[in-house]
Amino acid sequence: MGSTGKLNSSSSELDLDRPNIEDYLPSGSSIQQEPHGKLRLRDLLDISPTLSEAAGAIVDDSFTRCFKSNPPEPWNWNVYLFPLWCFGVVVRYLVLFPARVLVLTIGWIIFLSSFIPVHFLLKGHDKWRKKIERFLVEIICSFFVASWTGVVKYHGPRPSIRPKQVFVANHTSMIDFIILEQMTAFAVIMQKHPGWVGLLQSTILESVGCIWFNRSEAKDREIVAKKLRDHVQGADNNPLLIFPEGTCVNNHYTVMFKKGAFELGCTVCPVAIKYNKIFVDAFWNSRKQSFTMHLLQLMTSWAVVCDVWYLEPQTLRPGETPIEFAERVRDIISVRAGLKKVPWDGYLKYSRPSPKHRERKQQNFADSVLRRLEEK
Repeated sequence: MGSTGKLNSSSSELDLDRPNIEDYLPSGSSIQQEPHGKLRLRDLLDISPTLSEAAGAIVDDSFTRCFKSNPPEPWNWNVYLFPLWCFGVVVRYLVLFPARVLVLTIGWIIFLSSFIPVHFLLKGHDKWRKKIERFLVEIICSFFVASWTGVVKYHGPRPSIRPKQVFVANHTSMIDFIILEQMTAFAVIMQKHPGWVGLLQSTILESVGCIWFNRSEAKDREIVAKKLRDHVQGADNNPLLIFPEGTCVNNHYTVMFKKGAFELGCTVCPVAIKYNKIFVDAFWNSRKQSFTMHLLQLMTSWAVVCDVWYLEPQTLRPGETPIEFAERVRDIISVRAGLKKVPWDGYLKYSRPSPKHRERKQQNFADSVLRRLEEK
């Protein structure tokens, strides 16, 4: 009974988010002008629901839309608005951007001149060293947010250091971590990145207990799972932050949550993040844009506007599986941030569809054809 309910839930999510093919077909007036006897696209789609579903996937499938950045609507389309738009470009690139670079440079000078002595001179005083390093990481993250003119509203109680708790949030960009880190120094679970980001990960961020993994390494999953269990048991460790979607989504949708964060036997604290796209789209498409270019895009915008909600902690209910627990928390985050749920695994973004998925689609198509033949 439970599996049937879950299947119905997934199918209903797909139905709600499936594009309306009628919007892409010719209107009634244009159909009347066509000669009789000519095969139309509408007739083909009426033959089989499978053909209609395939056409919908070609036009606009719900999986691809999760990772698509929607361009802003142009507003500089007439002689009155175009000069105003040009003035805005000059202000953003020649006034705001240099000022923000200066702010970020000052922040790095303050951070490095404090962090390096503390890290090496207080080796034997771990308690004080961790406390100061935690404060300094929050400071540099605040400078990053200031370099975008970040307008962030935090709702709910500030996270505190407690054992056996983990924070989970929806994921739009790597700046999610920076926005949350300026309020509380979390230990985050994150993909290992190359370049200067990877250097920061292996030096500065490891001081707050962050854990790195590589998606292509199967052994990393076992190692990370053990580190997670050890971390949540420590009373003095920084709060653990996990993005269970496993990839960046465009802040319109939420994809399936991985169950790892929900089988640790600890309290799960949901965090909902919603960006206002009035000035800039904060979604980071790592396949099309480096993180450096993403930061430049943010620093040359007017502002990054964002709301963060720290929601009521949740625990595993009697008889509830970790997967059901993950879905319940995803429901809470999606409702609070106004995001649509889709029943997709975000890791499909990095891999080809599995043979089982193809075979299931083929079997469904074969069954529908057999049913229609039996009816005749």
